[in-house]
Amino acid sequence: MSNILIIKHGSLGDIAQACGAIQDISENHIKDTVYLLTTKPYFDLFKKNNYVKDVILDKRLSRYNLIYLYSLMKKIKKYNFTKVYDLQNSTRTSFYKSILFPNSNLNIWSSSITTLPSGSSKEEFDKKPVLDRFDHQLKVSGLVTKHTMSPDFSWSCSDISKIKSEYKLEKYITLFPFASAHLTSKRWPYYNDLISLIKEKYKDEYKIVVAPGPDEINDAKKINALCILDNGRALDISQLSTLIKSSSFVVANDTGPAHMTAHLNTKGITLFGSHKSAFLQSIERDNFKAIQVSDLNKLSADKVFENLLKSLN
Repeated sequence: MSNILIIKHGSLGDIAQACGAIQDISENHIKDTVYLLTTKPYFDLFKKNNYVKDVILDKRLSRYNLIYLYSLMKKIKKYNFTKVYDLQNSTRTSFYKSILFPNSNLNIWSSSITTLPSGSSKEEFDKKPVLDRFDHQLKVSGLVTKHTMSPDFSWSCSDISKIKSEYKLEKYITLFPFASAHLTSKRWPYYNDLISLIKEKYKDEYKIVVAPGPDEINDAKKINALCILDNGRALDISQLSTLIKSSSFVVANDTGPAHMTAHLNTKGITLFGSHKSAFLQSIERDNFKAIQVSDLNKLSADKVFENLLKSLN
């Protein structure tokens, strides 16, 4: 029996995407003990994942914080990991490799760099859809992949029966009209117009809800929908997963909850502008589709409503 390490720092959407790869790594190392290195926002979440034995916290302090770096590397070395699967594939994790296993190949450190296709640069490889990249990385590392291309994020769900009872949630449509303040290009501006169209068509058949993050609660007041909170606080990731999974439909900007929806097998659509490619994000699933346009300001509420109607009917 050996100790195996998976590295996945975030973000939320990336966590949802990676859960199939994490499951495949675990199932291919059934006789080994699998650990996961992640950051504070996802530490408690991954404690619920049955495919990892335990979770190691990386505070991701500056690489120039030598005291912290020494402490983290010392802690990791104590586990005597025989194999590392770097699913973050960042400059930071490449730096960790240079300290922990400086001259290792894919037999010890599996990453996008150590498993690059012959004759391909990392820049070229990164133009492939993210799940295809995970799948290639694991297959070249000698694993059988059954779940990497079809992640299932339902392990993240928790009981929200009290919240559902409080808000009388039965049939409901969930909207995620938010995005980081510095990513305004991701925000579609016509959610209230969409809400009007839904209510005109379905009357009171569906409640329209939003579930803002901690920094989005004030913004939620601008949306004509029921704001779902837990005692005045934003739902945690597990509560949010259950809210999404129980939704009749989800409409979301390109944010973490959109990726959660895709991998919770919930019906919905995500709205992409020119900031990223929906194809490269591997976000489309059987029940979850993307509308990609060059300018979200020119995407009408009627167009989005048409797509919603096709699924609900």
